[in-house]
Amino acid sequence: MTLPSLGSLAPLPAADHPGLLAAPVTAVLSGWPHAPHVAVVEIDPELADTAAMTEAYDVPLTASANCVVVAGRRGGEERVAACVVRADTRADVNNLVKRTLDVRKASFLPMDRAVEESGMEYGGITPLGLPEHWRLLLDARVVDIDVAIVGSGVRRSKLLLPGRLLAELPGAEVVDDLGLPISG
Repeated sequence: MTLPSLGSLAPLPAADHPGLLAAPVTAVLSGWPHAPHVAVVEIDPELADTAAMTEAYDVPLTASANCVVVAGRRGGEERVAACVVRADTRADVNNLVKRTLDVRKASFLPMDRAVEESGMEYGGITPLGLPEHWRLLLDARVVDIDVAIVGSGVRRSKLLLPGRLLAELPGAEVVDDLGLPISG
C-alpha cells in the first residue's frame, strides 16, 4: 500500500510510529480501519504553524487543514466543537458555527482548556482522537482534499491522509461553507 505524500515530507506509517503522535491519536489509529492510509511526517516543531510549514516543506496551502476549537452556551449547557477548515480559509465562527451549535455566541475555547481536554499540544490539535463530547465539524472542502495534512496532536509531526477519511471519523459532520475565504 502506498502512503500519502506531499512536498518534501518523508511519510511513515502513522500507526507504526506512536512516538510521533499524541496518545489520543495513537488510540484512534489502533482501532480505526482506515489507519493503514494515514502517514505521519516528522517536522521541525518551530515550523508547525501552517504558513511556515507549507513554505519549508513545499506543501500547497490548499492541502493543509487547520483545526480550531470553539465553544458556546445555550440554556446553561456548554457546547464544544472542533472545526476543521482548509488553511486558505477561516472558520465562520460568528455565523455558521454559532448556528450549527445553536448557541447565542461562539468563541474560541481558551488554549489551556483545549490542550488539557484534548490531550494534545497547542498548534497540533487534530480531528483524530478528540474528546467524545466535542462535535467534529468538517468543511466540505477539506473532505475533497486528495492528500490532506493535519496535526498529529504534537508540534513535531503532521498527519497525511485522504481528506475523505476525515468524514469517516466517529461523529464527523460535513458542513458546506464552514470555512470562509481569508480576505487579504
